[in-house]
Amino acid sequence: MLTREEKQEFRSELFKHLDGIVIAPTVYSLYQNKVIACINNSGVPVSVIELSAAFNANPGYLNVALRLLSSQGWINYQVNNKTGNITIRKNENTGHLMLYTELYMTAVSLMKLTRKTGLDELTQELVLAMEKLFTTLQEAKTQHDFTDGKNKKVYLQVLSHIEGVLIGPLIVILGRGGMFHKYFMEASFKPEEYHKKPQIFKQVLDILTKLNWFSKKNGTYRFTEKGLFFAKRASAYGVTVSYTPTLRNLDQLIFGDYKPLRNIEPNKPEPHIYREMNVWGSGGAHAVYFKKIDEIILDIFNKEPVTEQPKGILDMGCGNGAFLIHLYNLIEKQTKRGKHLDEHPLFLVGADYNEAALKVTRANMIQADIWAKVIWGDISNPVLLEQTLNKDYNIQLKELLNVRTFLDHNRIWKKPDHQPKFISKSTGAFAHKGDILMNNDVEQNLTEHLTLWKPYVKKFGLLVIELHTIPPQLTAGNIGKTAATAYDATHGYSDQYIVEIEVFENAAKKAGLYIDKKNFAKFPDSELATISICLLTGN
Repeated sequence: MLTREEKQEFRSELFKHLDGIVIAPTVYSLYQNKVIACINNSGVPVSVIELSAAFNANPGYLNVALRLLSSQGWINYQVNNKTGNITIRKNENTGHLMLYTELYMTAVSLMKLTRKTGLDELTQELVLAMEKLFTTLQEAKTQHDFTDGKNKKVYLQVLSHIEGVLIGPLIVILGRGGMFHKYFMEASFKPEEYHKKPQIFKQVLDILTKLNWFSKKNGTYRFTEKGLFFAKRASAYGVTVSYTPTLRNLDQLIFGDYKPLRNIEPNKPEPHIYREMNVWGSGGAHAVYFKKIDEIILDIFNKEPVTEQPKGILDMGCGNGAFLIHLYNLIEKQTKRGKHLDEHPLFLVGADYNEAALKVTRANMIQADIWAKVIWGDISNPVLLEQTLNKDYNIQLKELLNVRTFLDHNRIWKKPDHQPKFISKSTGAFAHKGDILMNNDVEQNLTEHLTLWKPYVKKFGLLVIELHTIPPQLTAGNIGKTAATAYDATHGYSDQYIVEIEVFENAAKKAGLYIDKKNFAKFPDSELATISICLLTGN
């Protein structure tokens, strides 16, 4: 049984691994293109615009990359939302970072070899690259002579990042391949019992054995307590690793033609992400937040009289329909409404922008024997959604409880209709098609987005699980305690807009929507919160 201290240590390792998956390619790209050297050699602050001009970079993605370095404590990053100026300055760690960036080379080489998912992806070439990176890591851990405390701090950060690049795709491949099934987590097993290429599989298990994830005896392997800890959290790596197509092409995204990576065509594979892996990772990682969601749903659908309850639920961005199925089963089995579904049926709607997601949702609803309407919908166009519901089903959007999970930050960018009349407090770095977006505009865009939804959610509410950023200085002061760096990278590089909780709440207020504090929660419940759950209403 792991002690509390051991769990805390392993959780810190996990967060540092996630940092590494995004930081390794970011640092190496900036280093190879001389940006870090330029910052280190400059005696005065330099603006992101100046840097992008000097290095012929796409300023939006360069801005994201530089903010990530700040979140690791390696440069100073300052955004002035009054003037729109973003300045970068070296700090006491920038020079130390310069000494160690070459260590990232082997990690980035591995990332370029890593392809999709599944145990069949464990080719000899990939496993040899993993072994090479593991050897580099082990040698680096034992051969460096530390003479400077800060030097040592940066060095150990870099090594934890390299381990993350090794561990991340490996744990996702094993997790999605069924390796963390209860049978394997409780019993001893041999590679030949599980994999059609036992020698390759054995090489992988030997790497993890040296990291103390497995014990080995007479050719059989068994999970250690540490291995079980990470195996049970495999999905926590899934979302970050799913952005590998973007991360291994950062040179192109930041310094080249970003368009092939950002041209997302309907019903075609997305070039920037492994979507199925992302859904798998999201499903596992987000389950912990559903307890609070359940409390809110039970409160709403236990109200009397039943006629005062919403007629049903619309899940915008329904994905595979699992969340809608969960809510239906919860209401049916644990609420007063569930006892009156014959007289007051629950009108369920799953809406999504992606036709493939709609197809999966329909199939899952049929398999679950749940009656629901599954329709195309755009989170940026509630008017069209209302028209569809009225025309096809004779129901109004405002008669439903609207729910969505981690979707508003992924809205399609639209230039604000109105000039911001405020100075945003956001510290974020936001990009759209290579350009920098001013934080005032991002907050104004969010306000206008929520204003579009107000007529349809002011009565029964908009139940939202949302992702957020935190200031990079706060992240840098809490390395190993937050996944903020990974969130900022994956979303910043893919034109998504995660703002601080306070900024989100301010935008909602300006839109005439208010957070019901009784139905509000944040995770973790501290200044490091990057997830919020809230019920927005117009009352």
